[in-house]
Amino acid sequence: MTSVLATPAPDAAVVRRPGPVRFLWLLVVVGLLVALMALSVAVGSRGVGWSDIVAALGGSTENIGQAAVTKRIPRTVLAVVVGAALGLSGAVMQGVTRNPLADPGVLGINMGASLAVVAGIAWFGLFSATSIVWTAIVGAAVAAVFVYAVGSLGRGGATPLKLALAGAATSAALTSFITAVALPRGDIVENVVSWEIGGVGGATFAGIGTVAPFLLVGLVISLLSARSLNSLALGDELAAGLGERVALARGVAALGSVLLCGAATAVAGPIGFVGLVVPHLCRLLVGVDHRWLLPFSAIAGACLLTGADVLGRIVARPTELDVGILTAIIGAPFFIAIVRRQKVREL
Repeated sequence: MTSVLATPAPDAAVVRRPGPVRFLWLLVVVGLLVALMALSVAVGSRGVGWSDIVAALGGSTENIGQAAVTKRIPRTVLAVVVGAALGLSGAVMQGVTRNPLADPGVLGINMGASLAVVAGIAWFGLFSATSIVWTAIVGAAVAAVFVYAVGSLGRGGATPLKLALAGAATSAALTSFITAVALPRGDIVENVVSWEIGGVGGATFAGIGTVAPFLLVGLVISLLSARSLNSLALGDELAAGLGERVALARGVAALGSVLLCGAATAVAGPIGFVGLVVPHLCRLLVGVDHRWLLPFSAIAGACLLTGADVLGRIVARPTELDVGILTAIIGAPFFIAIVRRQKVREL
């Protein structure tokens, strides 16, 4: 029998990073996030000066510039929060499934949350913010279980390729169901179509406050799962030999990921590819240790979504592009590159 140690993994060069290198990258990524948040507050269809920004941060809305900044502040916070949630959710999903293509969008989990919300609004009259969040989380969980079950059928179990195919098929089917549910309802179809694109425009602190408890719980569960994900990366048999309760560890980590994905989708719509792109980039910076990878994925996800939101306001002035469109433009080529380079092998 050939030892697994005899054939180093292609990612062996990035398995470990020295502590000072990781700390340096932490400073860089945090600094980038602060800069992007400042740009998000300052950049839009209307130019504003520093005096307007400072006055608006103090609560003033005396002129149009200050009012514009006041509207951009919750939008910036929402982009940071949703980006962090999606980046962290994707990193956890990839760790749980050992699938380099795992992402809330690729696996159809975003669409599961979306269908649940649209059906709840159309058929059951759900308009309470809290009920919509719970509905999105339940829909995300059902979709995750369904895709994993379908991807586990047949020889070899839940391979990366089978999970990706099951997720793509499920996502396409759920998208059709969403259209079928929304079209007969002329009173909601316009809002549903806009929400389905995915964006952070129209953000309010009240809406952010509604999803904050769910995101916080998902964040804590996900970060506490870091050691378990490191064990699962060694393989189920070896993880069990080290004392890890594999099914429980995988279930708890998946719960954290579903909470993050469901809550983020409820407040911002189904934004794809953030959870796919971010973890791969973070592995290049800090390696594969989930104790570093997970928090880095959260910060980098916030950077990506905030930057995409700023870019969307610049490229389409005086209107704007929703972040869901830009993340798809960025993520689709990245998805193809991962498939070609890694040949959808396990992590």
